[in-house]
Amino acid sequence: MVKKSFNVLEHELVPQHVLLDKKTAAAILKKLGLKPFQLPWMYESDPAAKAVGAKAGDLIMIIRKSPTAGVSISFRYVRRG
Repeated sequence: MVKKSFNVLEHELVPQHVLLDKKTAAAILKKLGLKPFQLPWMYESDPAAKAVGAKAGDLIMIIRKSPTAGVSISFRYVRRG
């Protein structure tokens, strides 16, 4: 049996996920006045986190298309699990 590969990020209902480098992540946290643990969490085992290669301690920026706001940007702190 051949297992088909599926990239979760290519699905139409999954928003764009961007793995931030440490310097950019630090700048965003400073601008928002937050510590990483104050952000919503995402586990490393999440299919989208795996797809972008995120590890515990990383920050992911999620870009969604919104009918009211145009574009909505949110951030997730990656945890073990």
